[in-house]
Amino acid sequence: MTTDRLGSAVAATRHQKDWFAQTTERARSGEPIALVNADAPHEILRALDIPYVVTQWWSSIIAAKQAGPAAMERLVARGLPDFSLQYDAMPLGEQDLPAEQRPWGGLPAPDFAIAERSGDVTQKIFEQWGERPGTETFLLSRTGADPVPARWWELVPRDWETAFGTDRLDLLQAELEELVAWLEERTGRRFDTGRLAEIMALGNEQAEWNRRTRDLIATARPTPVMVNDTMPAVMVPQWHRGTQWAVDAARSLYEDVAARVEAGHAVCTGERRRLMWIGRGLWTDLAMYRRFHDEFGAVFVWSMYLAIAADGYPRYGDDPMRALAARFVGFTDQLYVPPWSSDWYVKEALGHGVDGVVHLVADDTPGPGFITEALEAAGIPVLEIRANNSDARSVRAARIPERIAEFLSARVPERS
Repeated sequence: MTTDRLGSAVAATRHQKDWFAQTTERARSGEPIALVNADAPHEILRALDIPYVVTQWWSSIIAAKQAGPAAMERLVARGLPDFSLQYDAMPLGEQDLPAEQRPWGGLPAPDFAIAERSGDVTQKIFEQWGERPGTETFLLSRTGADPVPARWWELVPRDWETAFGTDRLDLLQAELEELVAWLEERTGRRFDTGRLAEIMALGNEQAEWNRRTRDLIATARPTPVMVNDTMPAVMVPQWHRGTQWAVDAARSLYEDVAARVEAGHAVCTGERRRLMWIGRGLWTDLAMYRRFHDEFGAVFVWSMYLAIAADGYPRYGDDPMRALAARFVGFTDQLYVPPWSSDWYVKEALGHGVDGVVHLVADDTPGPGFITEALEAAGIPVLEIRANNSDARSVRAARIPERIAEFLSARVPERS
């Protein structure tokens, strides 16, 4: 069994820490920065050269540095709940931590807080940011899909009008144009459509490398890499989408994986069970993903991060603003809303040859039972665990490692 980390994962993590230090320095010297959620159109900020920090990424750092419980206590002290959407809310509490408890020196107060209205709670969290001195909030609409196309992953790169519907795209495109004007007014900067086209093209190139990597891992036997390595190697470059560095990082990940496949590396030499992890990464305990190798021969071969990077982001077209709207208008559908999500998870499970699924269900996951039902109907046993991935208190209460061990013993047979 190899325990060496992927060079691309190490390099991505190091780059992100250096980038964060540079970004905080820019903010403290007077440049505007933005806080955005993962479903917001980051490409607009990049085109305007406005540095941005992604809420969920920053929450993962807070959780990994074991500062999550203290951040949530600060929310309670302000009269806010600490039991709902912790993944979105944690950075709000981090702002009020003592300097010595703030990871990497802390997030400077953002000038802009930008999010999609993924639900009532997300909207309220970002409205709270707008009540802090010096921060303004901009919220984008969340729309629903009807009807849902079959095999959406084949449609969305180019035929997005069919996949999402013209009305949905018209609304989001108009709101993106409104966001551009809002940012131009506040920064004095001017938006360049040609620059956005370059950013979109680089994002597509990055997605193409991610698709190659996803497909390579799907067919590799034994599994050459762990999901807790591919998670940072994929997601750090996602937050730099539209840059040459991100493209190079995605290519480096592919080359790392290809080299391991060629060399016959195995993360679990006695691989007898292949597992899929549905849900957000368990940032408070990434070592958990390795715990089932020796006793059960069970290895996690899939997470949503690489898979959605392959299927969810590429958008090709002559109008970069329309393509950007198409990239984000159905993002939540693809990951969480059945049958968009359930059809895709079944496709990915079958393609990766998984024997069982661990489904981490967050409190903002719509219709998780439909996802589980679809996988079970395909003959794949599923363990549902309800917990918040970034809240160590919730993770402990859910007894995640113990329940996975029980699931493997009772429901996931060994391969011959």
